[in-house]
Amino acid sequence: MVKLAANLSMMFQDLPFLDRFDAAEAAGFSGVEFMFPYDHDPAEVAVRARKCGLKVVLFNLPAGDWAGGERGIAALPDRTEEFRAGVAKGLDYARTVACPRLHLMAGKAPNSAECRAALVANVVYAADLAAADGIDILIEPINTRVDIPGYFYGTTDEALSVMDEAARDNVRLQYDIYHMQIMEGDLARTIERLLPRIGHMQLADNPGRAEPGSGEINYTWLLSHIDALGYDGWIGCEYRPAGDTKAGLGWARPYLDFGRA
Repeated sequence: MVKLAANLSMMFQDLPFLDRFDAAEAAGFSGVEFMFPYDHDPAEVAVRARKCGLKVVLFNLPAGDWAGGERGIAALPDRTEEFRAGVAKGLDYARTVACPRLHLMAGKAPNSAECRAALVANVVYAADLAAADGIDILIEPINTRVDIPGYFYGTTDEALSVMDEAARDNVRLQYDIYHMQIMEGDLARTIERLLPRIGHMQLADNPGRAEPGSGEINYTWLLSHIDALGYDGWIGCEYRPAGDTKAGLGWARPYLDFGRA
């Protein structure tokens, strides 16, 4: 059965960060993901997750000046020292909260040989450090049409070429259904083909990036198909609820334990 993780950064963004764990538990989730935990002590985050019986399944490595518009720094050749410090910080949090995956964001950068070399070297650096703790480094193609124009890779082929060059077993693909519907379509066949390389999935409907059932993607069929393919990882609910978060979870009833609410 498909395992859904609440994305705390989007589904419960009106609440203080630590209180979002309680909200996810009340909504029936057993796993959570989020963007950045770095404003809080890692022990605080771990205690709150354990208290709520939640597994932390994914978060991002530090990604530069987010408020200033940066969306990662791994492909920026002049930010290598900052990137490496961020890897150390992210791994410290991941160890403390027992999170087995970290998303490495390439950033907005030209597709130049210099930027690509910096990115590949940084992916290798992060993967080699993370391997000692059994942690996967994930890279995610993000749509460049709507959400992040100028992001370094916007298609699965572009992301896979970086993974191939890095050549590390613990570098996996983060496949976001919403982003790839915009950039590629043909979701069922693409997921089937890429399944051996996918380390995590995320979802939202399109257009609008709200919950399944609000747009054009037939999630009832697609989630059943992903389940039938044998995918046993998590799918993060990285969407902006159209209204009340819990009221909009009707689509997820087959996958959540509502008895915990």
